Amino acid sequence: MSAAAGVGDGVSVTADSLIALRHGARRHLAEGGGTSALPGGFAISRRGNGQIIADSRLYMPGDELRHVDRGATARTGELHIRTYHEERDRVRFLIADFRPCMLWGMRRALRSVAAAEALAWLGWQTVDSGGRVGLLAITAGERVHVPSRGRVSGMLAVIGGLVRAHRVAIDAAPRGLADPPLDNSLTGLDKLVPRGSEVLLASSLDTPGADLDSVLGELSRHRNLRCLLVGDAGLDRLPAGSYPVVRADGGMMPLRYGGAAEAGAPQIEVLNDWPVAFLDAGSVMPEALRGTAA
Repeated sequence: MSAAAGVGDGVSVTADSLIALRHGARRHLAEGGGTSALPGGFAISRRGNGQIIADSRLYMPGDELRHVDRGATARTGELHIRTYHEERDRVRFLIADFRPCMLWGMRRALRSVAAAEALAWLGWQTVDSGGRVGLLAITAGERVHVPSRGRVSGMLAVIGGLVRAHRVAIDAAPRGLADPPLDNSLTGLDKLVPRGSEVLLASSLDTPGADLDSVLGELSRHRNLRCLLVGDAGLDRLPAGSYPVVRADGGMMPLRYGGAAEAGAPQIEVLNDWPVAFLDAGSVMPEALRGTAA
C-alpha cells in the first residue's frame, strides 16, 4: 500500500493526518458538499441553539452548566442538561470499528485507517458548520468514548480518541484476538448518543452478532442512523483462491478468499433498513465514498 498525498501511511492513524483533512473537507463543504456524500445526507449549515427545549440528557464533560435541567436533575439525582431543537439536530456521533477484522487492506490503507479518515472528514464538516461531534471507537478490548462537543476543540478531542483507540487495536494485533460480536460492542450506545443525533457507523460489519439488527433498531428509534460499509473495491476484481498475507509481525500467512460474492452478501443483508454508503479503503476522501452499496 502506498500513501496518498495529504494522507498518512495507510497503516497508522495519526493526529497530523486527520487534522490535515480539514482543508479538503472545508473546500468540499464550500463547493456544495454540506449534506455529506451519504444517502439521505442532511444539511449541516445551521448555526445557533434554538429556543425550544427538545430533550434532556445526562451531563457529559464539556457541556455548559448554564443549560442544567434542574427538574430532571432533582427527579433523578443525576446532573441533566437541556438540549434544544437546533442543537439536537446538529449532533453527529461517529462510531469507528477498529476490531481485528478492520486491521487489513489490499491497496492504499487498512480498513480501520480508511474509516478513521472518513469519519474525521465528515466530523470536520460538522464542526465547521456549527455542529457538534462525538465518538465511540471499538476494539477487541476497550472502547474509547468522546462526548459530543462543538468547535475545533471538540473535533480535536474526537481525533485524539481515534488515534488512541487505533493504537490500542494495532498494539493488540499480534495477540491474534478474535473479533467480539459487533452487537456486544455497541451495547449501551443509546445511553451515550443524544436523541435527534445523526449516527455514522463505519464498519466492515464482520462478525455482526445475532442481535445487531435489534441493537441498531433501538439506536435508530430517536436518531438518524447511517452506515459506512468499509471495504476495498479491489476485492471485486480478485478471483477466488489462496493468497499470502503479511502479518503485523512481518511474517506471512495464507488467506483463502472465496470471491466477491462471499465477501459482500451478509453485510448488506444486515442493514437493509438503514441507508448504506460504500467506503472504498483503496481511495482517498471524498472519492472513497462511492454512494449506496445496496
